[in-house]
Amino acid sequence: MTTRNVRLPPLNSLKVFWVVMRHGSFRAASEELLISPQAVSQQIRLLEDILEVPLFERKSRVVEPTEQAKILSPFVQAGFDELSEGVSRITQADYRNRININVSPYFAMRFLMERLNGFREKEPDADMRLTTMVKLPDFAKDDVDVSIQWGFGQWKDFDTKLLVKDPKVICCSPEFSKNLKSINDLSKVPLLHPVLANDLWSRVLDYLEIDEHERGSELQFQDAATMRRGAISGLGVGLISKIDALDDLRVGRLVAPFGADTLEKIPDKDVPGFYVVMPRAHKRVSIINSFWEWIVTENWEPELDAI
Repeated sequence: MTTRNVRLPPLNSLKVFWVVMRHGSFRAASEELLISPQAVSQQIRLLEDILEVPLFERKSRVVEPTEQAKILSPFVQAGFDELSEGVSRITQADYRNRININVSPYFAMRFLMERLNGFREKEPDADMRLTTMVKLPDFAKDDVDVSIQWGFGQWKDFDTKLLVKDPKVICCSPEFSKNLKSINDLSKVPLLHPVLANDLWSRVLDYLEIDEHERGSELQFQDAATMRRGAISGLGVGLISKIDALDDLRVGRLVAPFGADTLEKIPDKDVPGFYVVMPRAHKRVSIINSFWEWIVTENWEPELDAI
């Protein structure tokens, strides 16, 4: 692949553009950069003159990025990410073998912790720092190298790889199940939602061909463990991870009023999973690339015992 010899604009102008795109405002960008809004505007004008394309539409107190700006933005972001990472790796001796891993709390507890020694054996000198965060981190601001997230693979601006699917079972407490005479009653009872996927129940109800759920009887939970506890406590009907649901069904903490296999044939696109997510530039760092290669080649499928 060949690259055209293009004259690059001044680095300072690109940095100002990057900050404006993040904040959506010249004033907010000026506050971060500790310069005046007029200086921000001048740098953007300079960049537009050099590139010979408009980057922002000025509308009274707000600015809106043009299509050209939206195309340019991820490339500038990636460039500054690589510069920052490269400088950190060569100037901080104790940072060269460090890898900061952010993990979904559920994945950490159920999958990763018992397997992490496998990576330590592969990279005995790795300095691993592990944090748990439900939402996708800001990789630069939060100083995260690689993240493991729950969802539907929606992180298009990053390198993303599915590690394991997270199939669900419709569950509730034995007492609450008395409210469910038929599967259509799901449209009338409280449903327990994960904050990260407000449309998960919508996907399930569409698959089951159930009318839209009545508003006002929905509860949201930040993480899977709390939602599971809510179902056990009788707060409503939850979509519980199969690995947990089978344990709870076996001992009677929960019941699957319509059968544990009700969602077995739901389309793959509607089944969430755990994904490893990482800025593309981070693969250039040997220790991070080694972690990526290890985690994507591991078999994360759990062994499920029948009820």
